[in-house]
Amino acid sequence: MTKIVAPVMMVALFLLLSSCGYNTIQQNEEAVFKAWGDVDSNLQRRADLIPNLVETVKGYAAHEKETLQGVINARSKATSVNLSTADLAKPGAMQQLAQAQGALSSALSRLMVVVERYPNLKANQNFRDLQNQLEGTENRINVARQRYNQAVERFNASIRKFPSNLTNKLLLNLERKEYFKAEEGAKAPPEVKF
Repeated sequence: MTKIVAPVMMVALFLLLSSCGYNTIQQNEEAVFKAWGDVDSNLQRRADLIPNLVETVKGYAAHEKETLQGVINARSKATSVNLSTADLAKPGAMQQLAQAQGALSSALSRLMVVVERYPNLKANQNFRDLQNQLEGTENRINVARQRYNQAVERFNASIRKFPSNLTNKLLLNLERKEYFKAEEGAKAPPEVKF
């Protein structure tokens, strides 16, 4: 009798463990961390481009100090907000990052309005190159945010559906990750005044 029960128990245990979702949950969480790394590196790339852009504009628009200082301050605040992978489950942390990045985007929009007043600056090759790099970086940030949110969706679903939710509660106890959302003011177009 024990010769039959032992193999049956082993097969049952194997089938139970193979469908518990442990490995899937781990893979999905790693995908979230990787996607967040992509968002973070693109945000850093944008922050690194801004000083060059500001310096180029300074040469042409010296009397636009308020706008330039606003961009510098917004960049400083945006780079001071850093999230670790442990912070991805904290709603307040993600909101704080979104607000800082939104303020930076708004400051950059105001800078581009200033640039419109200076045809020589718009024709400057260095400025055009920086502007193209910044535009490409903004596109990369958008794609990285979308991929991050997709990874979060997969992860959150994997820790909530049966039987993976039992595995999570019993073995891992991982929390849902927060989506990257635009800050409230980002939905309205920037105000342009001439």
